[in-house]
Amino acid sequence: MAPSLSKPVLPVFRDRTVKGIITQLTSMYLDNRTRISRAVYITLFVALVNRVRHAIAEQKAASVRDAAKRAERQGTTASTSDDALGGKKKKVELNRDFFRSLLRLLKIVVPGWRSKETRLLISHSFFLVLRTLISLKVAAMDGAIVKALVKGNGREFITRIVYWMLIAVPATFTNSMLSYHQAELSLKYRTRLTQYIHDKYLSQLTFYGISALDDRIKNPDQLIAVDVAKFSNSLAELYSNLAKPILDMTIYTFSLSKSVGGEGVVFMSLLVQLSANVMRALTPPFGKYVAEEARLEGEFRFQHSRLIDHSEEVALYAGHEAEKDTLDKGYFTLIKHVNYILRRRFYHSFMEDFVIKYFWGALGLMLCSVPVFVKLPGQLQMNMGDRTETFVTNRRMLLSASDAFGRIMFSYREIMELAGYTSRVSSLLEVMDDIQNGHFEKKLVSSSGTEDNEAVLKGRGKVVESRDIEFIDVPIISPNGDVLVKALSFKLRAGDHLLVVGPNGCGKSSLFRILGGLWPVYGGTVHKPPFTDIFYIPQRPYLSRGSLRQQIIYPDGLRTMRAKGVTDADLLAILKVLNLEHLLQLYPEGWDAEAEWRDVLSGGLQQRVAMARLFYHKPRYAILDECTSSVTLETEKVMYDNAKALGITLMTVSHRRSLWKYHTHILQFDGQGKFVFTKLDAEKRLELEDEKEDLDVLLRQVPELERRIAELTAE
Repeated sequence: MAPSLSKPVLPVFRDRTVKGIITQLTSMYLDNRTRISRAVYITLFVALVNRVRHAIAEQKAASVRDAAKRAERQGTTASTSDDALGGKKKKVELNRDFFRSLLRLLKIVVPGWRSKETRLLISHSFFLVLRTLISLKVAAMDGAIVKALVKGNGREFITRIVYWMLIAVPATFTNSMLSYHQAELSLKYRTRLTQYIHDKYLSQLTFYGISALDDRIKNPDQLIAVDVAKFSNSLAELYSNLAKPILDMTIYTFSLSKSVGGEGVVFMSLLVQLSANVMRALTPPFGKYVAEEARLEGEFRFQHSRLIDHSEEVALYAGHEAEKDTLDKGYFTLIKHVNYILRRRFYHSFMEDFVIKYFWGALGLMLCSVPVFVKLPGQLQMNMGDRTETFVTNRRMLLSASDAFGRIMFSYREIMELAGYTSRVSSLLEVMDDIQNGHFEKKLVSSSGTEDNEAVLKGRGKVVESRDIEFIDVPIISPNGDVLVKALSFKLRAGDHLLVVGPNGCGKSSLFRILGGLWPVYGGTVHKPPFTDIFYIPQRPYLSRGSLRQQIIYPDGLRTMRAKGVTDADLLAILKVLNLEHLLQLYPEGWDAEAEWRDVLSGGLQQRVAMARLFYHKPRYAILDECTSSVTLETEKVMYDNAKALGITLMTVSHRRSLWKYHTHILQFDGQGKFVFTKLDAEKRLELEDEKEDLDVLLRQVPELERRIAELTAE
């Protein structure tokens, strides 16, 4: 018996025409549709598993790289690192750092499952699902309306129109609720994040550390006021712009697969994915551009605020032209970058619109035509109206699915913008954490070189709370990194009034910054009372915004003042001591009068108001930094006599000889790293100073006397 011949592997086409070949291929596909579908789905599943495996491997590699970077950073000096100097900018991209920073911010803006934000997200998600289901119903009704129109059935057409109008009511309500939820989420996010930042920024003197001890954040005001709002808006928009398109695409794709077959949807999805990968590869780094634009915006704003703060100095120097050049340079640098972004977005939008609207649209039309030109298994015979209804319904679902996928593609740019805002806000939080942990990064511009000072700056001393003040081998550091005094030691008990003297830049202000808790202790041991027991009055006192009463009791509020048992009559008695009671008569509102006090009051009045503030608080220690430079000797005497009568231990920085008699000890710096701490005998020191001045006068006369003697000798 002859052996049976095996079936040919390749198909044999009986009809060699194009139409015949397509017909035979279609028939073969329909005969093996189940096997092909299984092969496609298995391939997709294997590809998904492989992609997940690669993602896990990349995360492990990223962890190893992060560990290596941390180990490398531990071997470098914080004050001279590239990040601190601004030479190495943080890269903005969708990496592990971005997701870690975003997760931290999400825990802040959505603190728990029982929070208002969670309930709002659940409600928002409900309306997202409802909107998609309504869209499916509307797509089916569109097909039914067109079917009735093609059939020429006027009664059915009117009935479908009425149903279509009725469903418009919940549809428009749902759209309005989605917009409301998005705006409300943005406000909730911003409120949570702003409160969190304010709590950290205004605790442990973090606001001072950012501006004075660390130079990584140049414009915290812009970050808090602007970038937090932009981050909140971007995050709220991203949820809606991602959740709804993903949901739409899933439901519409499932509905389409039942109508046109899952293979066609998969094939089209592969083509769309391929073109999407090409577009993603050609997409510019918009997140990096947004972060750079925000930085330039902050610098431009900071330049304007700096001009306002130093307007008097600029006016006296007639430096308006130089400042104008600086502002113009900052603005045009910003505009140049914005124009560059606009050009990149123009080319990118052109590419996106062509691919998404037209290329994908053509693929969609071909997919919708499948039920018209190809009879699928299990499909009933359709007439003209049925085919029209099916095409219109599929076309509507396809357009919605295509629009959803397009929004997902567009959302990549929004995600990159969110990455830019996330990077800036998280950088602020990281710097605040570092400052509260005592870690600072600042560029050193020491006049004597930074190598010898780095070891001192990296060290930390010990702070012990006590009733008295004692410094034991504490280095005094200038703001630019100079070690002014290598080891300062002295002890001051309550009632030992201290006078601090010395040339400019010798360490007087640095000493008081350490006492006030503003600066870290870089070595040695500091015994000092708690922060609330030390009150500081600078030469130009700070006057807050608010009423006249608030200027006296600052930083206390009215409620705190009442709790202390202090009345307005007590405040008036303080004003009378300093001859300030006339301030109440200047305004009809009295204590509740509000004004820009820095502009209203003269320098002498401001110093007297600051002294009234000292008398109100009655601390154990007071640091007085040239705080009587604008008042008369009589007023100065009243200030110091009353302060001592209240039991306040005074520590004064001043060159006025009239203040010597109010102090018992003196700490004198020579500006060369040396110091002397001793008891002060004011009368004896005044006699010595007078004698010194007389001798100086005589010494200045010596050259003239020698010249005259030479003339007389020559004659």
